[in-house]
Amino acid sequence: MALLVGLMSGTSLDGIDAALVEIEPSGHPRLLASHAETMPDTLRERLLALCQAERVAFAELACAEDAFSRLQADAVTRLLACSGTPAERIHAIGSHGQTIEHAPRGHADGPAYTLQLDNPSLLAELTGCMVVADFRRRDLAAGGQAAPLAPAFHEALFRRAGQWQLALNLGGFANLTLLPPAESDAEVIGFDTGPANALLDAWHARHRGGRFDADGAWAASGRVDETLLERLLAEPFFHRPPPRSTGREEFHLDWLENHLTGKESPVDVQATLAELTATSVALGIEMARELVGAPVARALIPCGGGAHNLDLLSRLARHLPETALTPCSDWGWPADWLEAGAFAWLAWRRLEGLPGNLPSVTGAAGPRVLGGVYAP
Repeated sequence: MALLVGLMSGTSLDGIDAALVEIEPSGHPRLLASHAETMPDTLRERLLALCQAERVAFAELACAEDAFSRLQADAVTRLLACSGTPAERIHAIGSHGQTIEHAPRGHADGPAYTLQLDNPSLLAELTGCMVVADFRRRDLAAGGQAAPLAPAFHEALFRRAGQWQLALNLGGFANLTLLPPAESDAEVIGFDTGPANALLDAWHARHRGGRFDADGAWAASGRVDETLLERLLAEPFFHRPPPRSTGREEFHLDWLENHLTGKESPVDVQATLAELTATSVALGIEMARELVGAPVARALIPCGGGAHNLDLLSRLARHLPETALTPCSDWGWPADWLEAGAFAWLAWRRLEGLPGNLPSVTGAAGPRVLGGVYAP
């Protein structure tokens, strides 16, 4: 058995998730312990500013990266302490880093790129553990989108004989995985469907304060503005065939405000954003089914922070009346720790010399071993 730590800080920028994962020689993962390290407001604001900046000084990047990497080390230290695990038992830490910009199709005539702030050398120094990091750029080098990477982990966890099913990660952005039955030769399909918590959180913070709309209560109290929803859904991304991935570069408050008339009620905009997420997920599911000729999936497994948003889950259920929404925990893995677990598993794949991407998802030229290794 191998013990690994996975670290994930998503586009919601709410904190660092740390997962202690035991992986069998067969590759089957099991979550042993978890810890959430809250992102300090000052660091969160600094990272958000970098995500939205047109020009950045190297010193700003270095300062943010150092603070972020030290927070990751704190998350690992506290995870190991609460689980009673000595650092020397850890085979490696899988560190995703913090995405600052993701441009898999490039800009203008420039090359494709994806930028995650991370200092795996510092993380190795502070924790005394081997670190595997920089998972995305190898797939990008092979012509892929470098995202999403979670579908390979979804396949390892959730694929079963005799049934089609869906895994849906509701983080800052939503990504979908369509899993064929285990005996099928059909390929796994996965892609980003559009914004999820990123816009909901930002709009809520602007008008109500706080980091998020708990349980989606504010959105549930509003009314969907169908005209606004139609304008938002006209965005070409929602109709682009996969492979596709997205981020704050495409969907941000300025994008939203460009679609507003100024007469909308803030609470109705929040309701419309929630409906946008549910509708774009439903559109994505239909697109995935058409690609492989799949029947209606029996189950949809919500993961990530949005899996706790009762209003959003209710909207999804209305859009998918023939598909049961089943809690991630029913499948042996808590919803909040799926992505952190994925990067522990991807680190194990790297150390074993096994591919970590799915070309049918990212569009890469073929399977690739992902990540660089940093010795302690």
